[in-house]
Amino acid sequence: MADLPKFQCNICGYVYDPAVGDPSQSAEPGTPFESLPDDWTCPECGAGKEEFTQL
Repeated sequence: MADLPKFQCNICGYVYDPAVGDPSQSAEPGTPFESLPDDWTCPECGAGKEEFTQL
């Protein structure tokens, strides 16, 4: 899991870490960013996946 890339929101700076997932939207730990649903949004500002950049 450590080899999965993190992605940062270009709007607010939130970092999606696959090792943690996103419990607020039922993304289990170990979920790669690419596997998040298309309608997933930043839990801090609501930006769509297209607003994220790989770190």
